[in-house]
Amino acid sequence: MKNTDINLRQAVIYSLYVRNFSEEGTFEAVIPELDRIKALGTDIIWFLPFYPNGEVARKGSAGSPYAIKDYRAVDDHFGTLEDFENLVAEIHARGMKVMIDIVYNHTSPDSILAQEHPEWFYHKPDGSFGNRVGDWSDIIDLDYANHDLWDYQIETLKLWVNRGVDGFRCDVAPLIPLAFWKEARYQVEQIKSDVIWLSESIEPGFIKYMRSQGLTALSDGEIFQAFDMAYDYDVRGLWVDYLEGKIPLSAYIDRLNLQEVIFPVDYIKLRNLENHDNRRAADLIPNKSDLLNWTVFNYLQKGAVLIYNGQERQALTIPSLFEKAPIDWSGEDISEELTRLAQIKKMISPQSEYQLVADDTNDVVLITHQTNEQTIVAIISLKGKETEVSVEVPDGAYEDLLNGQKVTIINGKITVSDKAIIFLVSIK
Repeated sequence: MKNTDINLRQAVIYSLYVRNFSEEGTFEAVIPELDRIKALGTDIIWFLPFYPNGEVARKGSAGSPYAIKDYRAVDDHFGTLEDFENLVAEIHARGMKVMIDIVYNHTSPDSILAQEHPEWFYHKPDGSFGNRVGDWSDIIDLDYANHDLWDYQIETLKLWVNRGVDGFRCDVAPLIPLAFWKEARYQVEQIKSDVIWLSESIEPGFIKYMRSQGLTALSDGEIFQAFDMAYDYDVRGLWVDYLEGKIPLSAYIDRLNLQEVIFPVDYIKLRNLENHDNRRAADLIPNKSDLLNWTVFNYLQKGAVLIYNGQERQALTIPSLFEKAPIDWSGEDISEELTRLAQIKKMISPQSEYQLVADDTNDVVLITHQTNEQTIVAIISLKGKETEVSVEVPDGAYEDLLNGQKVTIINGKITVSDKAIIFLVSIK
């Protein structure tokens, strides 16, 4: 039986790509930044793949970190295995956990497994290696019909746990049989009971396409049978549609509320404005006031929250996955705001009754997290309009948790404008 720690709903995960995090692009160069990362409220650092990548069919001069040659080694451009283990120790010393990227759907065409166990791979009708998703030209797919592959992959997970790893972010996990993930989780838990499992779940359109081809494509409901957390790709498309003016706010918010009843009681979504596969939030939402409001919304939703390295400096360009292209750290620093939002997030009970209410006329969203002891209320005008909002809390003066200023409720109404408001109501 899966045992998910629902306190992960308050977790802040920092996603870090070693190659482009610094000019040096090494494990060692990450260490001086750990205190700064910790100060953001970070609980878990997730490392994008740092394994040796393939040379055959390589994309770009450096190659994709998701076209992996050896699951059990580290790319010597980043340092040695000892350097990685030292970095893990430094992260643990600061009270944070380490999550690594697991890419089990495919390998590079010249991977160790392709050389030593070609029978573990999908083969095209002509007998050659191939992949089921055409534009992934730099990889070849594994075939989980072979249970010897299961044993190898699970042993690899155990190996990294024994090296100090606390969790796994599993790339396109829905393309791999659910039975494998259940077995992997069960076996890993025999050596470490509190390993964290995050699925990169996939978009509804991708699920439909893969299933139409007769291929495995797990829904989020299935994924939560084996994983603690899953991406929010089930709703991201609606969020972008709202930003582009294609749908009203309520169409997006209603789908978020639906998550509360269609997923298991212990579900945890990874809330993110940006990640390595999508546009930077500062590029997608160029108005800085709007961007900060969306950041507040991201943190105050139910679920863990992701910071993608560079987001704290409002970086505009996604670092290339295929080239050495260090992050531009010269942008406006919003670390103080992120730190405060992390503090507020950790004030919310992971078991709170959670509700979102949308006002389409004014583009305002009202968020409440309620328990028997307290209610935390967030009111966000997503397009900066000034308007009155009705709230079901007693009239009076409250402290805005974002800035310490006083906010007043009169006759059940509060005025919101271009800055989000968050306040706490104690229930005696």
